[in-house]
Amino acid sequence: MRTIERIEPQPLPLLFLSALALAAAFAIVQMTLAHAAMAFSLAGLCVIALLSTPLALYLLIFSMLFSPELVIGQMAGHGIAGRGVTLRLDDILLIVIGFSWLVKMAVYKELGLVLRTPLNRPILFYISACVVATLIGIASGRVRPESGLFYTLKYFEYFFIYFMVVNNLQTQDQVRRYLIALIITCGIVSLYAITQIPGGVRASAPFEGESGEPNTLGGYLVLMFSLVAGLGLHVRGAKIRIALGVLAVVILIALSATLSRTSYLALGGSVLALMLFSRRRLVLVLGLVLMMTLSPFIVPERVKHRVGETFVTQPDEEEQEVQVGRIVLDTSTSARLISWKTSTEDWLRHPIFGYGVTGYGFIDAQYFKVLVDTGLVGITAFLVLLFSLWSRLRNASRSMTTPWTQGLVLGFMAGYIGLLVHGIGANTFIIVRIMEPFWMIVGLLIVLVQNQGVMTQTQPMISGRKGVTWKY
Repeated sequence: MRTIERIEPQPLPLLFLSALALAAAFAIVQMTLAHAAMAFSLAGLCVIALLSTPLALYLLIFSMLFSPELVIGQMAGHGIAGRGVTLRLDDILLIVIGFSWLVKMAVYKELGLVLRTPLNRPILFYISACVVATLIGIASGRVRPESGLFYTLKYFEYFFIYFMVVNNLQTQDQVRRYLIALIITCGIVSLYAITQIPGGVRASAPFEGESGEPNTLGGYLVLMFSLVAGLGLHVRGAKIRIALGVLAVVILIALSATLSRTSYLALGGSVLALMLFSRRRLVLVLGLVLMMTLSPFIVPERVKHRVGETFVTQPDEEEQEVQVGRIVLDTSTSARLISWKTSTEDWLRHPIFGYGVTGYGFIDAQYFKVLVDTGLVGITAFLVLLFSLWSRLRNASRSMTTPWTQGLVLGFMAGYIGLLVHGIGANTFIIVRIMEPFWMIVGLLIVLVQNQGVMTQTQPMISGRKGVTWKY
């Protein structure tokens, strides 16, 4: 006969829940109806995230580009240090997912903390470099503690997404479904960008504020275009290829509407990478020749004008403009080049650990920003991370056997090259709307490699799975 064990209620959790309920009731009384509805919606999302981590990851995918930003305070300082503390829906989801992860590990102690992957050590190296540089900057008075620590944590948020994916996905079917969600999100964002064209403004992602961030949207679209193009070159089925082809055209139209010259340059890098690494080079070369032939007729005039603005025929004596030989660069491009020179000179004052995160002024160039913020140690850690990721991508490209996984790796490799180029004129690898999907896709690829038989089962893994040790 089956016996039922009676579980006595624990007073401490009940007391905590009662206090939480009273605090919530008091807060609701003070709220407006709109704020109360928002609070209930967020509470519902938190419950969903706690009950189902996979479902929470779906919510996270859509929130990456559709999260409104809430500035809850203003920090003193200049550059990014002078911006307010910005929270988004995906920030809250990440906190909830991470909390549920810790709860699972506390309840099931046999589960490992994080899956062992080839990127763990490079990520830890880079995180440590940023933390140490920022702490030194705080101790030296160059970094305000609240701004430095906040933005340092924001940088690590992207790696947290990576670990969430590799610790919670197990099968290729799961990877495929998350990939579809990412592509659908990109399609919606692209259509939203296209709707801004009649207004004559530079297209940006939803909820970017009045001025928007066209360069951010451009970098994101370069990554997703590469992904869609890689899949389109490999997947089977005419209907799927046509759908991906149409989506690629929609993305290109949206990308052109950003008027981001850095993104145009990044797109060129991605296309060259596709031709270099794809087995269907002939198709790509013919397509590129066709596009170049038709470009005078199909490229919008404002795009031509935007590109033409880079080179100035009549210099403005009141502006600082860089001249290379007989070519004079426009004010925006010149400002970037001047900031590179200035930041390099200033970096020499603190060459080892730099000024600390937010300790130096704004620089719209990823590599110079890492150098001046974290010094030689930080830039070394950053480059090691980039090289390690590229090495794993190359190994993954050799191990994939199915057409769609081959296309995914090819597309991401091309997108990765594009973002490396994008980083010349933007802080690409610390931009939320680019790095969140970027590191999620990295996690998907790691899961795919695991299921391709490249690894051996040895270490404990979360959610009851066995862990992995990489052979290479």
